Amino acid sequence: MIFSAPEPMNFTDFTTGHRFLAPQPFQVRDFADYEARLRQAKVILDREERKAIIAAEAAKLAKAKNLVLSDDPALMEELAGLVEWPQVLIGRIDAAFMELPPEVLTTTMRSHQKYLALLDRDGRLADRFAFVANLPARKGSKRWDNIVAGNERVLRARLADARFFWDQDRRRSLASRVPALSQMVFHGRLGSLDAKADRTQALATELARRIPGADVDRVRSAARLAKADLTTGMVGEFPELQGVMGRYYALADGEHAEVADAIAEHYAPLGPNDRCPSQPVSVAVALADKIDTLVGFWAIDELPTGSKDPYALRRAALGVIRLIVENKLRVPLMAIFEFAKPLIHQSMMAVKSGQTAGTPTGKINVPGWQAPLDKKLYDLLQFITDRLKVTLREKGVRHDLISAVFALGGEDDLVRLLARVDALQDFLNSEDGENLLTAYKRAENIVRIEEKRDGKSYREDLRRDKLIEPIEQNLAEYLDEATSGAKEALSVEEFSMAMEAMAKLRRPVDDFFDHVLVNTDDEELRANRLRLLSAIGDTLGQVADFSRIEG
Repeated sequence: MIFSAPEPMNFTDFTTGHRFLAPQPFQVRDFADYEARLRQAKVILDREERKAIIAAEAAKLAKAKNLVLSDDPALMEELAGLVEWPQVLIGRIDAAFMELPPEVLTTTMRSHQKYLALLDRDGRLADRFAFVANLPARKGSKRWDNIVAGNERVLRARLADARFFWDQDRRRSLASRVPALSQMVFHGRLGSLDAKADRTQALATELARRIPGADVDRVRSAARLAKADLTTGMVGEFPELQGVMGRYYALADGEHAEVADAIAEHYAPLGPNDRCPSQPVSVAVALADKIDTLVGFWAIDELPTGSKDPYALRRAALGVIRLIVENKLRVPLMAIFEFAKPLIHQSMMAVKSGQTAGTPTGKINVPGWQAPLDKKLYDLLQFITDRLKVTLREKGVRHDLISAVFALGGEDDLVRLLARVDALQDFLNSEDGENLLTAYKRAENIVRIEEKRDGKSYREDLRRDKLIEPIEQNLAEYLDEATSGAKEALSVEEFSMAMEAMAKLRRPVDDFFDHVLVNTDDEELRANRLRLLSAIGDTLGQVADFSRIEG
């Protein structure tokens, strides 16, 4: 086969302006001339200038009608890239369509036509819209009227389609749509959306018992109906309205407002700036949906790798963190993961056996199943705590304090974990905490150097009979008191009190270093004093791993 060489590209100093208003080619000398000549040819080169013109003109026209422009930065960016010589105009929405949910109106205008919504002074959607043309028109001229009428006509057709879906969808209840989820695949190895709905219902019911104020029956209903609007015509046309339409349809069916709100909010929060659900029913369903997703994908080893996260699992983990932390939920994550484990396993077995039915609700025990998920569940907890670390660092919490608390391990209560970090931060900001950290570092350095020199460990039990100096006896007594006080405080989750117990060590530790010789000639005394120094780290280690703290 013979390939011909490509034609060479020709670059010239000629360009053209607006394709309708100034299509004739013209020659330019330099960039400044290029920009000026383009403006003469009805092309504004600077994108930011075009965006500013659109925003200013839209706001001016809206104000003239006692309206305000709905805030939509993403659409404004898109509009700035669609026009060369922006002309903003205002159109009217037919009154017959104003009965549609405002989200339907704004989504129809935004997605299909790139129209800007306008609001009245009370924040309600107005029966006007702003749009951007690429041709200049004088207000009141025939061209102006024709452009406005044409855009109103196109929008009218789009909204007629939306009203059709709205009317058709409400002919069936959400509950009657749930079985159709069995025909929609969630994941090839995890079954259908119907199976996911069943798992989420069981998990949300379990979570509801741990969330103050969550009505179990409403949680159960909301979890079962949460995905049902995916089978509707409206969501098929506008996928971004999933959940939102479910709320409207649930209210039309006579469902409780908490159930409807939970359906709308169960995907939230979708990002750091998205509002986090706070109603107990909504929180239970949103949390269950995300935990089911996370446990499921960990079970089948579909994990994020590097920059790739096709199933948005990092976002799900951050959602779990926000739901728990912002609502101060005392949720033991490992216990919840363990509850979800057999539900996931049942769905996986159903897929393997070719069953299409959803997973039965309630807690499931699989006789004789030695689940391979145990290690994966701990990995999942680590994944979530790693996301929590990132969140804390972004909020300005010192990374070494986070590591010092997280290094203790075995903690799956995020609220308790954060309380530990806060208490440690407050403690180290105090004079006692700062000085005790310095003393700890000194003690650890001495023990480490002597262990290396002697080739042996001094991390052994202290010999009380070898404490011959009153000051070292006093330090040992304070270590016992601090250990006991911290243990008691930690048992009732009084982390500040635990830190106060540690603070009492400052003076006896300082006295020890000021008046007691560690490297005495008596080898037994020396060894015991090194054990006493190592006991300082053991005592402090009840509240945090001080070796990870900088300073």
